[in-house]
Parts: sequence; structure tokens; C-alpha cells
Amino acid sequence: MLYSSAEEWRKAPHKRVLFFGMSGLGKTYISNILRGAGSWFHYSIDYRIGTRYMGEYIADNAKAEAMKVPFLRDLLLSDSIYIGSNISFENLTPVASYLGKPGNPAKGGLAMQEYTRRQDQFRTAELNALRDTGYFIDRAARLYDYPNFICDTGGSICEWVDANDPNDPLLTELSQHTLMVWIKGDEAHTQELIRRFDRAPKPMAYEPAFLARVWQEYLKENTLSEADVHPDSFIRWTYAQALAHRQPRYAAMAEHWGVTVTADQISGIRTEADFTDVIAGALEARG
Repeated sequence: MLYSSAEEWRKAPHKRVLFFGMSGLGKTYISNILRGAGSWFHYSIDYRIGTRYMGEYIADNAKAEAMKVPFLRDLLLSDSIYIGSNISFENLTPVASYLGKPGNPAKGGLAMQEYTRRQDQFRTAELNALRDTGYFIDRAARLYDYPNFICDTGGSICEWVDANDPNDPLLTELSQHTLMVWIKGDEAHTQELIRRFDRAPKPMAYEPAFLARVWQEYLKENTLSEADVHPDSFIRWTYAQALAHRQPRYAAMAEHWGVTVTADQISGIRTEADFTDVIAGALEARG
């Protein structure tokens, strides 16, 4: 690991961390606290995906919808209007909207073939954004003179790696640049995440074999054809399974490549000093 002990972490002139875990457990919360401290550069993987690697897909999708409206079509064809996305750290909706949900098009769904195509685009984009971490560490120090660095990853990082492989190329690279920190929730957090998701289901990215399995199980269990699937019903049904699918993957990442902190510990942090103490404690616990 980048820091072999709590003492080394505390004394490090350049602190570099990467947060991973399910969305909603505090990755962005703690990133905002550290960014607000003034000495931390915040690299958001989801923001990088939306602005660098999927920006054109997102804009083209919006243009395709606009082309269906004669008034907007004429303006687009004459270069009289511009269509783009307004992505920010706080608003990543354009990425989620493009990723979409599978099911009945009349209810906002995508054909499974198109849905899996977009899933593959997202996978490629996320891998590229994660591989850019080293570049942004150098850029943050060289260009902006930030001594410390936060990488705020999406919940799907665990879908694209094999944490039990000591030679996994992506985890090897990331662990050379950052201390990888799992923000772990307990059962109460899990139930709260499920309740939140049920109220406002959002698109997610899935490992292809997992997606293929749950899709077929959903169709069979509910005696549905692809065109009959209500998009929100499917992703609600899938979410709890996705949590269970990801938990051991996150645990393996923490065991072999990093440290673990709890969501409660993260929620209790108010200052940069608090954060330093929490990470030092995680390193001590690891031994």
C-alpha cells in the first residue's frame, strides 16, 4: 500500500486517497469536506466520465430527440442552436439519463440491445477515467500546486476488476498512486439505500454476466417479454441483488488492496484533521 503505517500516513507531505463503495455512503460528502479545506484536489470519476469520455454520446442522444421536433430540427440543421449537457460535481444527471433503463420504450425504457451497448460504453469510459488518476495527481500538483488528492469513484468500480487477482492491472495501478479506502455500510445503511432507491430509482452500471442473469430471471419470474418490462420495476427489483453482488467485491478490494472505514465514521468527520485520524485508525487496524 502507498502508506504502510498510521505514522507514515500522518507524516506524508502528499496524501492521496481513493474512495470506493456504494453511492450514498459518504464518498462525495467527505470529498467536499476535504476540497473545502483548500489543500485537496478533488477528482470525480463520474464527472470525468461525463465530460471527457461520454460527453459526445450524451449530446448526440439529446440531439437525436430534438431532431424529432420539426422546429428544433430546422434550428439544428441550420446551426442556429447548440445542444450540450450541463454536468457538474453536484449534477451528474446527464450521465445517468444516457445510461438509461431497459424495458418498454413507451415507459421510458431502452431495448436490451441498446441498453447493453450503452453499458459497454460506460464500462470503457469508467476504466479510462480510472486510468487517468495518475495523470490528474501529477496535474493537480504541477499545475495547481495541490499537495493532497482525492479520487471519488463511482459505485461500479468493483464490476470491472478482480480484487482476488494480485496482478489485476487496474488495481495495481491505482494502489501505486493512492491509498484505496472502502466506505462500508452496515445492514441499516443497506436498508436505507434500498428505501432511497425505491423512492427514486436511478440507472446503474452492471458487470455483463450479472446483468444477463438478473434480466433473464426477471423475465422468467414475472412471465414477461422484453417489451412488457416496466423500466423502474426492473431496476428496483435488481437493486438489492446488486448490493449483495457488490459487497464481497468491495470487501476483497479492501482486504487485498486498501483499508476499510465505516459510513458512520465518515459521517462523523467535520474537518481535515478528523479525516486524518480516521484513516490513521484504519491503517492501525489493518496492522
